[in-house]
Amino acid sequence: MLRRTLTALMLAAVGLPAVILGGVFYFLLMGVFLVGGAWEYVRMYRAVQYEPHEIVTIGGVLVIATARFFFAEYAVPLFVLIILLAMAVHLVAFERGRTQAAVDFGITVSGIVYLGWIGSYLLDLRSLGGADFGLWWFMLALPLVWAADTGAYSIGAVYGKHKMAPRLSPKKSWEGYFAGIFTSVLVGAFFSHAFSSIGLQPLHGLINPIQGAALGLVIGILTPLGDLGESMFKRQSGLKDSSNVFPGHGGFLDRIDSWLWGAALGYFIIQYFIL
Repeated sequence: MLRRTLTALMLAAVGLPAVILGGVFYFLLMGVFLVGGAWEYVRMYRAVQYEPHEIVTIGGVLVIATARFFFAEYAVPLFVLIILLAMAVHLVAFERGRTQAAVDFGITVSGIVYLGWIGSYLLDLRSLGGADFGLWWFMLALPLVWAADTGAYSIGAVYGKHKMAPRLSPKKSWEGYFAGIFTSVLVGAFFSHAFSSIGLQPLHGLINPIQGAALGLVIGILTPLGDLGESMFKRQSGLKDSSNVFPGHGGFLDRIDSWLWGAALGYFIIQYFIL
């Protein structure tokens, strides 16, 4: 418990200033998590004898994240070129005798798409509406993910009786899941009210508690799938954690599995239904 607490404090000490400052500091923070997640992703599949291309997967995630943050107009062409490059390197691998090269190609592309393209919504969310507003949209959407996780764990650990996904995550229960949704809705309503009508009012006139509750509802319902998705990766690879980079907390993917869903969902809901 002490080790887990110390790790959490260390992550907060590094992460919170980067989130607040934004810009290159925030990019470096999320870049480390996305690239680290890509490294773990390759490692997990190599543990069960698949061969996603390490350089293309990790490099592709880094290139896409960099383009999305600094050179958005080049992001789509670079994304296409990276996928074509992945095909080329796996064609060479097949010609050299790797009979599973087509499956390896699919794993490589999936990692690039999931961690590179979808993962980059962690960057887009922080920039949504401009740097000043982006901080507050981030501080609204991502805490809903954490609220759902906390509610699910707190209630599920005590009252969880009905297994939600016994093959993927035996400890998750339907009781915890619905508690997480409820918590996310409450936090969404409260934060939207606080950010739009209390104190500094950074989002004044942009969101109301009903919209915040609706955002919390969607995030509470769907983001647990990100956690289960990473559990699927680990079950297939036979690993308990994606790595042991963070003592007591596992690896990069263990930290951002639900963030990926929360950032993408939050970005689109805020962009198209709130702004």
